Order: sequence, then structure tokens, then C-alpha cells
Amino acid sequence: MLQPGTEAPDFVLTDDEGNEQSLAGLLEDGPLILYFYPADFTPGCTKEACSIRDIHNDIQSVGLRVAGISPQSVESHQKFRDEYGLPFILLSDPDKVAVNAYDVDGMFGIGVRRATFLIGSDRTIEDAVIADLRIDRHKAFIENAIALYEAEDAD
Repeated sequence: MLQPGTEAPDFVLTDDEGNEQSLAGLLEDGPLILYFYPADFTPGCTKEACSIRDIHNDIQSVGLRVAGISPQSVESHQKFRDEYGLPFILLSDPDKVAVNAYDVDGMFGIGVRRATFLIGSDRTIEDAVIADLRIDRHKAFIENAIALYEAEDAD
């Protein structure tokens, strides 16, 4: 997994609406929470996506954006997003371009590690967490990022 202080690799992936998205483009509107997850519609990934959905207003209130990445198809991401009312984009990475660039490929190339990155507007990875089974650590990580950006706004 890439470490804080390193530059986040750029990528170009297709989002759940069929549009190409790059990291550079996503960062044009400010810092980004980029999370990698194994698969749409699995219990753990659904729990994670819904926990992010439930705090999405808080995320946006401090100027952060969210994007999720997994290997599933654009169509799968559309259905997943629609079924759970996810207010953030999901990026399709079937060839694991971003997965490999961020060093979150599963053991022996199978699956994807559950990882979340906080990426600054300058493409610097500000913080990161990897926790394959402890899904609540990702929500806590995002809540800490919200608090960090709230504190910066107060200064």
C-alpha cells in the first residue's frame, strides 16, 4: 500500500455513468477520499459503502469528495449505486490498473484489499488505512479526515 507523503498515481477509469475519470480530474474540485473495495453487493462492501453514504453530507461540508474503486463492470456499479442510493462515484477497474498502482491487489493477485486514502489537491497522499475485515476502521478514518479538515477551516 502506498504510504502517506507519497504522490498518488494518476489513472483513467470509467465511472458508473460510463464517463472517463482521472485522478487529476477528480482533484480539480478539492481533496479526495479514494477507497478500494473488493466487490459490489457483498455484505462487507455494502456495509462500507452505506456507512460512507450516511456521512456523505459531513464529508462534503468540509470540501472533500469520495470515489470508490473495484474491478466490477460499469453496469454492476450502476446497479450497486442505484440500489443503495450512493451519492458518490464508483470507478470500474477490471484490469486492476489503479489497484496495482496503489498496491492494494489481493494475495496472489486474487481480489482487492480494502484500503482508503486521503489525497490532497496536490496529489499527495495525506493518510491511508488498510483493513480487509475491520470495515468500521474505514468509517473512523473518514471521520478523522472530516475532523482534520474542519480544524483547518477553523484556523
